[in-house]
Amino acid sequence: MSNKILTKKALIPGQTSMLVIDCPQIAKKAKPGNFVILRIHEKGERIPLTIADTDKEAGTITIVYLVVGKSSALLETLNEGDTILDVCGPLGKPTHIEKSGTVICVGGGTGIAAMHHIAKGHHLAGNHVVAIVGARSENMLLFCTELGYFCPELLIATDDGSTGHKGFVTDLLRERLEQDKDVSEVVAIGPVPMMEAVAKVTEPFGVKTTVSLNAIMVDGVGMCGACRCSVGGETKFACVDGPEFDGHEVDFNELRMRLTQYKEQEDLSMQMFRSCTCHGE
Repeated sequence: MSNKILTKKALIPGQTSMLVIDCPQIAKKAKPGNFVILRIHEKGERIPLTIADTDKEAGTITIVYLVVGKSSALLETLNEGDTILDVCGPLGKPTHIEKSGTVICVGGGTGIAAMHHIAKGHHLAGNHVVAIVGARSENMLLFCTELGYFCPELLIATDDGSTGHKGFVTDLLRERLEQDKDVSEVVAIGPVPMMEAVAKVTEPFGVKTTVSLNAIMVDGVGMCGACRCSVGGETKFACVDGPEFDGHEVDFNELRMRLTQYKEQEDLSMQMFRSCTCHGE
C-alpha cells in the first residue's frame, strides 16, 4: 500500500478536511462502520478515523477529520502527493446491515461523513434511507450532496436556522418517528450529547438505535484497554466490540468523563505544536 494522498479538500476551511487515500488492500475489505488508525510519522501518535467512503475499483478510502489536536493539525499540513506513514485497517466491527425497511441515519459534525458510508450501505441493501443532518449553520454542513444521491429524504437542522429546520436533529427525528411507526432502526453518529439525545428520543418509540462511539484509542486492536466503555452494565472495548453499540445501553456519562481525561495533556501538546516550527516530532 502506498498510503498516498490522492485528493485533499477543505470542507470547512481551517477546520474540517477530506482526504482520498490510495489504500487498495483496505478499500477491498472495508465495510460501512469500519475505521482506520493513522500514524503520520515514526514518533507520531495513532489516531482513529472512521472510513467515510471506499472505492474498491480505484483502491481508495475517504476519511474526514476535524482539526482539533496536535495529530490532526499535523495531518492538515500534508498535501496531495504526500504519503501517510501508516494506515492500519479496516478495524472494528462493520455495521450490521440487512434489508429491513425504513432506516433513519442521523449525523452531526464530522459524524455526517461517517454516517454517509453507513447510509450508503443501507441503500445498497434495499432500505429506504432517511438522512437527518445537523450543524451550527449552513456553511458547516457536510456531505449533503453525496447523501442526496441515495437518500430519498434528506432533512436538515441548523442551530441558527440558516437552512432547514431551526433547532436540533432530535426535533426532526421525533417528528419523523411520530409520522412513521414502521421505522426499523435509527443510526446516530456525531458528538456524544447528540447521540445520547437521539437515544432518549427513540427509546419511548421502541426503535432499535445504534450509535458509534468515539472513545479514546491507542492500539485499536483490543490490547491497551484505553477505549473501555460500559454497555448494558458490561465493559466493552470500542475498538474490537464496536465502535457501534445499542444506544439505549451505553453509559454516556462514563464516556464523556473518559473523553476528557487527557484534555490537559492534549492542550499542552497543541500549544507546543503551535510554537514549534519543525512539525516533525
